[in-house]
Amino acid sequence: EHVAYPANIFLTNGASAGIEMVLNGLISDDKDAIMIPIPQYPIYSALIGRLGARQIGYYLDEDLGWAVAKEELQTRLDDAKKQGLNVKALAMINPGNPTGQVLSRDDLEVICKFCAKNNIVLLADEVYQRNVYTEEKTFTTAKKIALETPGCECLQLVSFHSTSKGFIGECGRRGGYMELHHIDPYVQTQLYKLASSGLCSGVPGQIMTSLMVKPPLPCGESYDTFMKEEGEIYESLKRRAKILVDGLNSIDGIECVQAEGAMYAFPRITNFPEKAIVEAKAEGQSPDTLYALSLLEETGICVVPASGFGQAPGRIGFRTTFLPPEDKVIKAVGEFKRHHELFCNKYS
Repeated sequence: EHVAYPANIFLTNGASAGIEMVLNGLISDDKDAIMIPIPQYPIYSALIGRLGARQIGYYLDEDLGWAVAKEELQTRLDDAKKQGLNVKALAMINPGNPTGQVLSRDDLEVICKFCAKNNIVLLADEVYQRNVYTEEKTFTTAKKIALETPGCECLQLVSFHSTSKGFIGECGRRGGYMELHHIDPYVQTQLYKLASSGLCSGVPGQIMTSLMVKPPLPCGESYDTFMKEEGEIYESLKRRAKILVDGLNSIDGIECVQAEGAMYAFPRITNFPEKAIVEAKAEGQSPDTLYALSLLEETGICVVPASGFGQAPGRIGFRTTFLPPEDKVIKAVGEFKRHHELFCNKYS
């Protein structure tokens, strides 16, 4: 175990508020840049754009389970430097949103060493850390890697957590925190001033955060009930993840990487009809937007076009979730299949 110092922990109104605060402190002009994963959670691209900086996307490898390669990171950094950009930070989402992967220790070491070597602040978005469903992997914090890995001694790290995910799922309570590690004291002082300008995080969120980090103890009268309820939620999410991904992969023309964690599946469509691509272009839409709207109209299922998160050129897909009750996930799989066949036949 590694010690956390209270002075390095900032309570926030959800992880999003912490991310915005740090980006505010990092970005000073339009030559500043932030490296973000592609696909990514759109809060990063939105905030970077609003603050007038540049985003540098590094692609996750879908064929390798959404892993990240050292060569990809270096190529994107070199390209940014050629454009005269100053890369200030790199965002990492683990477990992934929208991709659902859990990064291995080797993957984390690649990212941490890269950031330490290049004097880049690592923004570790770890809000889904409790949501790991595969037996082959466990969640490892970026801070653990920073403290245990040679070459990471000087890594500047900010980690984010939230009450909106995990098994609590209290999005509306707006609770969370960020922890600063090896951040320059002067910079940390300025972040403290920025945080103080907002007075404090909301009380309901603070209460939820306290409950999240300090659950009932074995000696407490609510412990057995808490563990039973949490265990049931976890096992159900685990089953739902498998039902959804296996169901999507059973559909001819749809491929989906295993959802190892988080709450989402991010399938790709491999047999997207050329006529549908032409129609989407004529209507000023991305192909996956056309597909998502068709799915909504035909089945009532709402998914997010993958283009909203960024994806490799030529890829077409969508993000969906396994949060609905198990019976509805099973029904949805059947509807996904029915719609996909109808859509392909329509544009064949």
